Amino acid sequence: MTSHTVPSNARLSEREAAVGFTASRHLSDALQAILVELVELHLQGKQAHWNLVGHNFRDLHKQLDHIVDDARDASDTVAERMRSLHAVPDGRSDTVTATTTLPKFPDGELSVAAVVDLITTRLHTATATMRRLHDGVDAEDPSTADILHAIIDTLEEHAWMVSAENRKV
Repeated sequence: MTSHTVPSNARLSEREAAVGFTASRHLSDALQAILVELVELHLQGKQAHWNLVGHNFRDLHKQLDHIVDDARDASDTVAERMRSLHAVPDGRSDTVTATTTLPKFPDGELSVAAVVDLITTRLHTATATMRRLHDGVDAEDPSTADILHAIIDTLEEHAWMVSAENRKV
């Protein structure tokens, strides 16, 4: 049996041990970009939920509630992860509006078919942001990347289920 010792240069400094892992600027910026996508997805999903009309209204209305809940929960998870890593999340409306990559959501009543396409696009846009930033997040903090995996899985499942409404075979 061999003994394994940690090299002295691998030990944590006193500050690191007292504070814990701290996100770099790159990691903090990546998580902020993901946070605003999730906040905007939540808001746009609610806008769609309130203004949806037409055939199969009730089913999509309920499905939008699930998407909104999952986006809101995911935004909270990301923001709390940021705080755990000593980063400061910014979910203020002006920040979200200025930095989201989600397209602006149309106003007024919208048909079920239109909302299916609009929400599917927004789900794919949000997950594309997460996938684009994933490798950098994973390189710095695999634990945070695991959180992203779960969010991506959830949102992509929603995209599949919503988009099926407009598919023709």
